[in-house]
Amino acid sequence: MKTSTSSMIRAAARNNAEWCAAMSRSHGVEGEFEEQAWAAPARTPLYYPDAVTLAPGASPAALLARIDTVAPGASVKDSFADLDLTGDGFQVLFDARWIHRPAKRTAGPPDLAWEVAGSPEALRDWALAWAGGSGDADLFRPGLLDDPATSVLAGRSADGRVVSGAVASRSDQVVGISNVFAHDGGPDAAWPDLLDTVHSLFPGLPVVGYEQGDDLAAALRHGFEPIGPLRIWIHPGRD
Repeated sequence: MKTSTSSMIRAAARNNAEWCAAMSRSHGVEGEFEEQAWAAPARTPLYYPDAVTLAPGASPAALLARIDTVAPGASVKDSFADLDLTGDGFQVLFDARWIHRPAKRTAGPPDLAWEVAGSPEALRDWALAWAGGSGDADLFRPGLLDDPATSVLAGRSADGRVVSGAVASRSDQVVGISNVFAHDGGPDAAWPDLLDTVHSLFPGLPVVGYEQGDDLAAALRHGFEPIGPLRIWIHPGRD
């Protein structure tokens, strides 16, 4: 039976929440899953939300009661783009689209040597390549290596440099892809090798994620389809 679009969006949202939870745990922040949302009571790592909705129609009051809206920077991933948090002092940071691709191989073998980072040193190499000099490499801590659902994928050139990569997060129904990068050619260069590697590691599992703008256009060129909107809300904090 073909999975419905609504079920796939829910699977993508749950998968992404599980990845956010793993990233937060690696920084010592423990969140909790409930029926409507995953949420963390303390500030999560940079670029990662304090809450992710798991079903449409989540109660804003119940959701916001579970996160810290006093310290600046509280954020909510509104997985179904159906919340209005403006009355609670939130602003829209950006809108994006969930994407889905059936489980299938790409046209040819990978051009790079791909590996799953298995040591703190390999993770550091990947993080430095991902950050590209931005100073954000420390976001990715060795604790991620202990999470059985998380695979940090690194594509190395012939001289051994990490030049492409992503994070793959496996859940029951899908594998989620995030943090896609390629030093030469951008995501258009990253996706073919990456998708072949993901298919080899997780045969039979469809691939999900979310993108916006040029990154969304690149994903669509490589076999993804948009399946629904999401929205990121951010709170500036209280005086």
